[in-house]
Amino acid sequence: MVTAPVRIADAATVRLLRPGDRVDVIAAEESPTGTDARVVARRARVTQVPRVPESPDGMTEGGALVVLSVPHTTASRLAGAGATARLAVTLW
Repeated sequence: MVTAPVRIADAATVRLLRPGDRVDVIAAEESPTGTDARVVARRARVTQVPRVPESPDGMTEGGALVVLSVPHTTASRLAGAGATARLAVTLW
């Protein structure tokens, strides 16, 4: 298992997470036929949820960081997906 920092597109969703939670990470990319979504990590364990700073209007730009514990191959998939797609999580 390795530690993988992942930027989730919706910062409000990240505020729902706590260390020990399990999440699936979904990558959504624009394609010529619409939006394609795929699961890039299943049941990843949340190890840290760094504080999410908010702007004065209560909105957070650029998503928020969450740190996950995943197998090495999954960490590679997460890094690649994070470079080309918006990432979201679903909670178990």
